[in-house]
Amino acid sequence: MARTVLFHELGGPEVMRIEDVEVGDPGPGEVRIRVDAFGLNRAEALFRSGRYIEPVKQFPAKLGYEAAGVVEAVGEGVDGIAVGDSVSTMPAFSQNDYGVYGEQAIVPAHAVLARPDSVSAVDGAAVWMPYVTAYGGLVEVGGMRPGDTVVLNAASSSVALAALQVAERTGATAIALTRGEGKKDALLKLGAEHVIVTDTEDMVERVRELTGGRGAEFVFDAVAGPGVLDLMKVVAPDGMMIEYGMLSGQPTPFPGFDLGMPPVSMRTFTMRETSHDPERMRRAVAYVNSGLRSGAFRPVVDRTFELGDIVEAHRYMAANNQVGKIVVTVDR
Repeated sequence: MARTVLFHELGGPEVMRIEDVEVGDPGPGEVRIRVDAFGLNRAEALFRSGRYIEPVKQFPAKLGYEAAGVVEAVGEGVDGIAVGDSVSTMPAFSQNDYGVYGEQAIVPAHAVLARPDSVSAVDGAAVWMPYVTAYGGLVEVGGMRPGDTVVLNAASSSVALAALQVAERTGATAIALTRGEGKKDALLKLGAEHVIVTDTEDMVERVRELTGGRGAEFVFDAVAGPGVLDLMKVVAPDGMMIEYGMLSGQPTPFPGFDLGMPPVSMRTFTMRETSHDPERMRRAVAYVNSGLRSGAFRPVVDRTFELGDIVEAHRYMAANNQVGKIVVTVDR
């Protein structure tokens, strides 16, 4: 039996329960891992509350995409993964089918990646969602190049912090947006070349000032909602606004057509564009592993919780005070 986080109804953090579950053996194409740590993502909070892009199909339901641990068993037809391997998992499955919040987890083998000895379990649970999302959106899809400028909304999130490092490695300039002064110094220390405090500064005016009037080649936005109308104003001609999240929970308007408006693109992006394409995923893994080995990529972990404090961990995530990833450790 393994302690596992389940929820039996939609709702806030309080609907989660830790229950003893018989995990069983992995089936064909699956792997069972001993979970040492798992990372929290807003996608899980949205799934738990019934506001995710994919609804919960049945209860009790599991949660979790990103974990780090050690392989305990492999199913039929699994190659390249062996019992005893240190691994991480990445979001390449539905939470209706699998979940990693617990002491043990069965996941599809295609979602399992080798974890270098130099990467701890805590860091290994904080890598793949942020870096593959940032790489996939800005480099693979966007084609970000040296000399480009990227504006990062919700800049203290783990994805935006990964995007800071991706921009630095690419030779691009990153402008971070944050609502208050509290996170400004941290963002500057973590690699933002400029930080705009949107509660007290005119975002459009400042971006244009910082780019010599040109605007940014990319806006990487996790918030969506009505704020896209202002964000679109700072996209440079032939630039791109990439929407990879819906944290606002509000309808997202498409900017009205204006003959005086420069040619720009607006598109949505999800990690599935990378994780469900073997060639894109192969390139993403090579890119991220290269960055980890060189030290260019340094996962930012804001705080850790223990498994028994999972409700508190989700409440902390909902408060939106963190800078970086929240990770839950599994002690035995």
